[in-house]
Amino acid sequence: MILIERLLAQAAATPEAVALVAGDGTELSYGGLRRQVLAVRHALLATGLEPGDGVLFSVRPSPEALVLALGVVAARGVVVFADPGAGPEMFTARLRLARPRWSAAESFLYAASRLGPVRAYARRRGLLLPDLGALEVPGEGRMRHIYTGRWLPGVPRGALSLAKIVQGPAEEPPDAGDPDAPATVIFTSGTTENPRAVVHSQGSLAAALDLFRERLPLGPGDVVHTDQLMLGLPTLISGARWSMPPLFCSPAAFARLLRDRGATHTFCVPVHLAEILDAAPEFPAALRYVLLGAAPAPPAILRRALSAAAPSAKVLSVYAMTEILPVAIASAEEKLAHTRSGSDGDLLGEPLVPARLDASGELHLSGPNLCRGYLGDPPLTELPTGDLARLDDGRLVLTGRKKDMLIRGKFNLYPGLYEPAIAALDGVAEAAIVGLPDPETGDEEVVLAVVGDTDPGRLRRRLPEVIDHDALPDRVVVLPALPRSGRGRKLDRDRLRELVREAAV
Repeated sequence: MILIERLLAQAAATPEAVALVAGDGTELSYGGLRRQVLAVRHALLATGLEPGDGVLFSVRPSPEALVLALGVVAARGVVVFADPGAGPEMFTARLRLARPRWSAAESFLYAASRLGPVRAYARRRGLLLPDLGALEVPGEGRMRHIYTGRWLPGVPRGALSLAKIVQGPAEEPPDAGDPDAPATVIFTSGTTENPRAVVHSQGSLAAALDLFRERLPLGPGDVVHTDQLMLGLPTLISGARWSMPPLFCSPAAFARLLRDRGATHTFCVPVHLAEILDAAPEFPAALRYVLLGAAPAPPAILRRALSAAAPSAKVLSVYAMTEILPVAIASAEEKLAHTRSGSDGDLLGEPLVPARLDASGELHLSGPNLCRGYLGDPPLTELPTGDLARLDDGRLVLTGRKKDMLIRGKFNLYPGLYEPAIAALDGVAEAAIVGLPDPETGDEEVVLAVVGDTDPGRLRRRLPEVIDHDALPDRVVVLPALPRSGRGRKLDRDRLRELVREAAV
């Protein structure tokens, strides 16, 4: 069975059980979830959605967002994540590639994109929105619209109200549909001239959920606290309960909800986990699994997580990409033991999918959870990741990014090969290596930026113990924090170069 079929079957089997707990504590049963998804499907088909139609999706994580997205896929539409706040030129380029015929947005976003005072307020907050109500499909005219929340001025005339839709008719789907048909489009990178979007099918998403469930036991009685769709969906398919944090949830509130809702599983970005542990140094006793992902987990955070989790919870680090997830899962103990052994690179764990290394050491991945490809490009059968890796007793070890390579004479320096070992030193919380190119020679000044309570001179004396001589930095800079960007709080190396350049002045 494919994704929607499996979710609806689980909901039909346990209609009275609680499926979702919203940020405000409101509960939705499996039976209610099933009925609402089918009601959305019925309404979209009745108002003209055709198989393959894209639905521009601008709804933040919530039960309403989940119901709407699943209803779109159940109607054989395609959920398009293009982020209207990405900037006018980038957003226009993405729409030109995806050509969605529908738009689904919160009523506040419609108001913020159309009404003068609200639009001005949003601009002052750094949110530059296009007029969502006036969007057009090239050559076809204006899009159709669905909105969530209560009606506000600015919601386009004729827009469908999700609140009304879910109260309407709900009919059973006649069949599951094509598992290889597009189900979602996720814009990840690229330029205004060449935006890049990952296309997943119901089949590839279902395969990803199966891999999660194989490594992460889930079932009735479990409570998964997260706003991440790719952990929430296996939760629902397993008959467990998905607990959603509220929007703009503080670390202290997140920790409190873990306890109050009896969470057994949770997912955190490493930087967010550090903030949670600052607010609550110990995990609640019911918590059994803590997943870390979206960015590398420094040894200092792994140690804090293990201390907070002992003896009840397992701390797991997930390596995944938008194009294929998950790829590998390693325990915190395994990752720390790898670092302590003096081995270089970041241990990812035993690969869950077929993996190979090419002549340059670049990691290539394949498997049933691989996306269909990039929108507008030929289908993918194998993904070149851009990550450099090696296989160590059947386990993947990440050694760097091809594009992050620094040039020092004849030596090619890959930061990811050495950063975990440096971050494991006493007094170092985080470490990152960047290069400042010399415009005349092409060589790079190698700068090590660290966060922690450490003296640069003492640290320099210890570095030969853990990294190659040719990788020793020209300069060590201590910063209060490493710059990060995006929802995943990934290291912003461009901004870091600016900071270390300023530190030299």
